[in-house]
Amino acid sequence: MAGSSVASSPGGGTSGTAAPGAGGAAVGYRPSVTLPFAAEFRRQASRRRTQLALGFMVLLPLIILVAFQFDAGDDDGGRGEFSSLADLATSGGLNFTLFSILVSASFLLVVVVALFCGDTVASEASWGSLRYLLAVPVPRARLLAVKLVVALAYSGLALLLLAGTALLAGTLRYGWKPLGSQVSAELAPGDGLLRLLGVLGYLAVVLLVVAGLAFLLSVTTDAALGAVGGAVLLWILSSILDQITALGGLRNLLPTHYSSAWLGLLSTPMQTDDVVKGAFSAVVYATLFWGLAFWRFTRKDVTS
Repeated sequence: MAGSSVASSPGGGTSGTAAPGAGGAAVGYRPSVTLPFAAEFRRQASRRRTQLALGFMVLLPLIILVAFQFDAGDDDGGRGEFSSLADLATSGGLNFTLFSILVSASFLLVVVVALFCGDTVASEASWGSLRYLLAVPVPRARLLAVKLVVALAYSGLALLLLAGTALLAGTLRYGWKPLGSQVSAELAPGDGLLRLLGVLGYLAVVLLVVAGLAFLLSVTTDAALGAVGGAVLLWILSSILDQITALGGLRNLLPTHYSSAWLGLLSTPMQTDDVVKGAFSAVVYATLFWGLAFWRFTRKDVTS
């Protein structure tokens, strides 16, 4: 129309309309900066399940410490191996930490890791917010990667809180003494602390299998409870099958077969053969589960 003018944007589009960039994306859009790690970390920190899970990791060693104070001293030798472990736990802070890890490794830590990794995507789908995250738009692969890293960070934090609280409370109550176990001679406190750090590191690697399995189930179902419970139940099933000697060498392929290999780190000298095998097995299983999770999620229709 004569006499009218239309202002142009630097990209050649009209004012008030975002000009498309490379690949049709809006100008200034950078997939690599969507859903920052810090934002997702703070978001998960505000959730009640995160606060309760981490709080319980701090509370558990204190509960055990209090429970030991009610020892009536009427042991008649009938409590067997657990009795000797409990007695060992009260002989120093390092031993108390080892006991806390021992009673938590087979089930509690499995549940906590499954909770953090199995709830992360499925809960978004159950709330109906997942499709809005993808419409921001956050690339699917980035969304999964950020959520996985945050879940692993909280899982590692839970493990450190459990061990750190047990070490602090145990040392204050029982003192800084050598680390003892039923499979080795006493270890000097410094060497014992390094052994405990090795145990924590190995447990963290083994629990990657639980993390991978829970994460895979989380992108497969919209029910967070199903993802968490499914991962825990499959881990328990693997543990049961590992006790069946009739399976022979097939047991070596089970993800739980080397879950207790960390005990070799406490022996004198250290037994690391099963530790290496267990770490390799855990990394393979975790990588497989995470790969399947990314493959599945990048191809599924997200309607919730």
